[in-house]
Amino acid sequence: MRFANFIKISLSGIAAITALIITTPRNAAAHCDTLDGPVIQDARKAIDARDITPILKWVKPQDEKAVKTAFNKVLADKSKNQEKTEHKFFATLVKIHRAGEGASFTGLKPAGAVEPAVAEADKALASGSAEELVKLISDDIAGGIKTRYEHAAATYKHKDESIAQGREFVEAYVAYTHYVERLHQDATAKEGAHGEHGKLEKHYAHKKESAHSKH
Repeated sequence: MRFANFIKISLSGIAAITALIITTPRNAAAHCDTLDGPVIQDARKAIDARDITPILKWVKPQDEKAVKTAFNKVLADKSKNQEKTEHKFFATLVKIHRAGEGASFTGLKPAGAVEPAVAEADKALASGSAEELVKLISDDIAGGIKTRYEHAAATYKHKDESIAQGREFVEAYVAYTHYVERLHQDATAKEGAHGEHGKLEKHYAHKKESAHSKH
């Protein structure tokens, strides 16, 4: 009973967490490295218009020169393999963009390789309403917390009956608390800079390593 009272899951609480996560300015991995992502969509427009302006917002001021050089090569290309030239430019642009975020680049991903939440986030911007996005994430967050809580609560009841059962509880407890910790850290993140994503990637990787070493 004591453990059951440790956390109370309510729709209003989940909605509050979701709202904080959505409204916190942070540029995650999202789909900037997909061929139908916003970066490459703007790059295609720039090439068609022969005007680099639409894509400069995706890079840091200090990276503009490198992007302009690569862009001019695309415009000057007279070969029959224009698609290959453009693909190379897209990769260069996205790599520079992600480096500015502090994130790694592992190559361009095919169109459609987008997480449901990110796709819904784009729909929200296009429609002018985040209602469906909030519902999608709220439902997933509620389900994630509830599943981990129930497993931790069930193992808590028998944690002192044997070492094996105690370890089962510890494993469930670690998964449960780390999950809600990550949610809360995202919801209360103070930084709004592009580099936050890279820092969070490193933070979570470190936390994961620490958890394995301790448990």
